Amino acid sequence: MLTLFHHPLFANCRFVRVSFGEYGEELALIEEKPWLRRREFLSLNPAATLPVLLAEGDTPIVGATVIAEYLDETRGVLKRDRRLFAEDPFVRAEIRRLVDWYLVKMEADVVRHLVRERVLKPVMGAEFGGGSPDSTALRAARANVRQHMKYTNWLAGTRNWLAGARLTYADMAGAASLSVLDYLGEINWSEYPAAKDWYTRMKSRPSFRPLLADRVRGLTPTSHYADLDF
Repeated sequence: MLTLFHHPLFANCRFVRVSFGEYGEELALIEEKPWLRRREFLSLNPAATLPVLLAEGDTPIVGATVIAEYLDETRGVLKRDRRLFAEDPFVRAEIRRLVDWYLVKMEADVVRHLVRERVLKPVMGAEFGGGSPDSTALRAARANVRQHMKYTNWLAGTRNWLAGARLTYADMAGAASLSVLDYLGEINWSEYPAAKDWYTRMKSRPSFRPLLADRVRGLTPTSHYADLDF
């Protein structure tokens, strides 16, 4: 079994978990607090970032999109119509664009700030930057949620799946990011019916069940978080 160093409310870690789950492959999970910069973890990834996958031979593979490429090359190419990438190079480009949209742009605009202020700072020591939430950062992130949700709603309303006709890494990235916001109760789903319908389909997939079982100490998810009919 492969091992993933992760944090349960980091979107890029969730992306890796649900992607492996789509291929029916389990991961041994080690929850890491990257701000502690443990020596053993730094030996795997000197940048002290997550996720890190220990692949065959305990070879570390660092970064969500790098891990996704590895997963496609070692498993995905054998899955045919269940492959999370596409054969067509233009479709592959669109999948990569949307993965970047959610795991880089939305992460920088929204998710990173909400997770840091609401999840991490209360448990980080002052020497690591912990403390009271920054209300300015929270307001800015919440103002950005609407634009990203409007875009997701448009994608879901005009396509069968986010990148086109079938399920791909784009859906894994979008659902991973939105699931973090949903855990925190930061999405008013009634305003985005197409996105809600798409996310309901994602939540109903077997690969998503471990994410819905995640709990962070001291932070209870919103009441509908694990409800498949919300």
